[in-house]
Amino acid sequence: MRVLVVEDEERVASFIAKGLEGAGFVTKTVSTGREALLFLRREGPVDVILLDVGLPDIDGFEVLAEIRKTDPQTPILMLTARGDVPSRVRGLDLGADDYLAKPFDFDELIARIRAQLRHARQPQAAVLEVGDLRLDLKTRKATRGGKVADLTSREFSLLEFFMRHEGQVLSRSQILSSVWGYGFDPQSNVVDVYVGYLRGKLDRPGEDSIIEAVRGGGYRLRVSDRPGTD
Repeated sequence: MRVLVVEDEERVASFIAKGLEGAGFVTKTVSTGREALLFLRREGPVDVILLDVGLPDIDGFEVLAEIRKTDPQTPILMLTARGDVPSRVRGLDLGADDYLAKPFDFDELIARIRAQLRHARQPQAAVLEVGDLRLDLKTRKATRGGKVADLTSREFSLLEFFMRHEGQVLSRSQILSSVWGYGFDPQSNVVDVYVGYLRGKLDRPGEDSIIEAVRGGGYRLRVSDRPGTD
């Protein structure tokens, strides 16, 4: 398994690379965002990317956004001293799969990498359909009744999770764990905020929301089979 480590602090990069190699991974270390993008263009895809936010040229958020334009699949874990919620939400919304604040336990880093690799290896259908709602996982395109919904990466992941569990009541903790993929504050309202975003982009005026709030339980996706009238 090949891991690209994007980290400008030489000591930290060396520590991570040696630890990963000791765990059986093949590593490539670069110190700037532009080096990372150039390496991916020249050398092709890797299995996992560890991406620091505070890079000396372009920051990790910009690198992440650039990678996700052409590669929606490769697991990307953000490594950063910025542990505040807005930074974590921004990274995850841009398409990061996990977020680990420095300093971190190396065993936890390895566990998170392996968890992302297991998820990436799971076979998935190319298209999900629930009623008149359609999600193309390859093109990252969401439509309802033939009308395209412009979703962010995190909104897309949240909708995918709902569609894979249509009709099931999903708790906020389940959603946080599966969509955000790390120990997020269970008291956070980030799930409610993103459900609101999806409703605003997918619901039709005068109709009940496709994402139903269940008192004391969480949320449930329910889509009518009736074709849209857009």
